[in-house]
This record gives sequence, C-alpha cells and structure tokens, in this order.
Amino acid sequence: MRRQFVATCADGLDLQSFPYKLFQKAKRMGSWNPEDIDYRQDQKDWQQMTSAQQAELRGRLAAFVAGEEAVTTDLLPLIMTIAKQGRLEEELYLTTFLLDEAKHTEFFRLLLNALGETEDVSRYHHPAIQKIFHEMLPETMNRLLCDSSPAALADASTLYNMFVEGVLAETGYFIFYESLKKSGRMPGLTEGIGYLKSDESRHISYGTYLLQRLIAEDPSLFDRIVKKMDDLMPLAMEIFTNNGYERSPLGISAAKIKAYAVKQHKVRIDILARAKTDPLEEIVKKLMDEK
Repeated sequence: MRRQFVATCADGLDLQSFPYKLFQKAKRMGSWNPEDIDYRQDQKDWQQMTSAQQAELRGRLAAFVAGEEAVTTDLLPLIMTIAKQGRLEEELYLTTFLLDEAKHTEFFRLLLNALGETEDVSRYHHPAIQKIFHEMLPETMNRLLCDSSPAALADASTLYNMFVEGVLAETGYFIFYESLKKSGRMPGLTEGIGYLKSDESRHISYGTYLLQRLIAEDPSLFDRIVKKMDDLMPLAMEIFTNNGYERSPLGISAAKIKAYAVKQHKVRIDILARAKTDPLEEIVKKLMDEK
C-alpha cells in the first residue's frame, strides 16, 4: 500500500491550525538553555538557609526532578499515538514538547548538583509522588501503546496535562514564587522556573485542545475526565500538606497552597466544559485568542 504523506499533498500542512501555532511559538520562545543559568547566588542562599528550610526545598526539588524525568520518559506513547493518527501538525508540536521536558529534567539536576545535593534524592519523595510518577503515569501513558481509543487518550491527557502539569506543577511554581522569588532568594532557580512556566503553558494548552477535541466528538468523555480529576485531587492535597506545618519553614502557608491547587483544578474543568456546548471551531478560535 502506498504511504500517504501529509506535507506532500495539495493542501500540505494546516498552517492555521492551533497545534501548528503552538509549534511556531515553541520555536520562538523555547530556546533557553539550562546550562546558561548562573547558580552561584543560589549556592550562597542555600548555605544561609536553616536546616529546616533546606529540608523543605530539597524535598520540593526532589519531587520536581523526578516528575520532570517521568513526564519526559512517559510522553513517547502519546507522540506515537498522534503520529499514527496522521495528525502531523500535532506531532510537529509534540517534538518540541519532548525537548522541553528533557530540558526541565536537566535544569533541576544541574541545580541540585550546584547545591551539592549529589546523592540519591528519591528518598525524599512523598508516597503520593511515588504513586503518581512510579505507578499511575507510566501505566496510563503506556496503555496507549495497545489502546489508542478516545477514552485512553482522554485518560492520558487528563493525568499528564491537566493534573500533573495543570495542578501539581502550577502549584509548585506558585510555591517557589511565594517562598523564594518574592524575597529575592535563589535567583537561578526562579529564573529557570520562569522558563518552565512558559513551556508548561504551551503543554497545558495542547492538552486542553486535545481534550476539547475529544469531548466535542464524544461529550460523554467530559464526565470521565471530571471523575478522574476529582479522584486525583486527594493525592495533590497529600503532597501539599507542608508536612503538617501551618506555615512552612520557607514561609508559605499550607492553606494558601491548598487553595491554589483547588483553584487550578476548577479552572481546568471549567475550560474543558466549553466543549460540551460550544462548536469546536469556536473553541479553537478562543484558544488562539488566548495564546
């Protein structure tokens, strides 16, 4: 059978599609290099922290570096599934998505190295972190290798884009901003977080696009997505308990962190709900306007 190539056909690439626009944005804005970040002040700030502050920051960094490595490794089945469906514009964007995740992994490892934290930091992983990144994420993403159904795709994007990126990572960035950037500490870390946040906004936008497309094709998937998000939220609450502190050693309240996580959960669902009533073309136009 003669293979069909999207880019060689009369229409070629859909240059106006949302995934193609994300691809262009990623090329313009995703060219930062973790090796270019200066960690010297971070080393000084680290040495001036109390042991309790170091313990909190070490745990949060350990969670992030594991999470970034996990999403780097576990993204491949989604790319393969989209490629097999012939969605070339989406595949083009996802190539930049994978590069972003690889750089995020490198960034946190370089930072830990600069702080002298060169031992295995996985022992600081909260049980909920272990469950998400050791069990749930690889199981859900690898399922796509044998099941590329809309339900399996929805499960994968909900866990990866909406929960891991849209709730856990976004809340983690908020914690770093509130506890470090506002006080001017750890400038290398906060510089890198700024780049990560920019990258992740594109990732979440793609996940939103993918899930809204799936919901528009099968509205029953919305209830499945909401249930999965609701089932995942207790794990987020476990992670963001601040180890029983009302206010953590780095100076941020557990109540404020939890409220931010709950807000992110609600925002993701509210945006996806548009796909139940609005035409897909109108939804895509809104996504483009927002970006």
